Amino acid sequence: MNSPWHLYLMAGMYSVAGIMHFVKPKLYMRIMPRYLPNHKQLVYLSGLAEIVLGIGLCIPALKAIAIYGIIAMLMVFLLVHFYMLSSDKAAAGSPKWVLVLRLPLQFGLMYWAWWYL
Repeated sequence: MNSPWHLYLMAGMYSVAGIMHFVKPKLYMRIMPRYLPNHKQLVYLSGLAEIVLGIGLCIPALKAIAIYGIIAMLMVFLLVHFYMLSSDKAAAGSPKWVLVLRLPLQFGLMYWAWWYL
């Protein structure tokens, strides 16, 4: 455990986010773009990916792979963020400014992960 505490914070953040996909799947299914098939399976798969990648950050031999996986996952999740901007139903009443701010936040999260390489 020679990594900085904020790496473990990131690992916990992704693991908890992944668990929430199983606890509240309807929340995530609502924001899935319509053009993607099998929403429920994709929600569970993305949740599992977040959990596995979060745990991978804590294992030195897997850390770099987990970081690249997180960056790729966040790039794919941009689809959801753009969909939420274009769909009032998916936005679920969130103000547009919050949805717009989530886009640079995604890139900030990618940079945060990349910083540990």
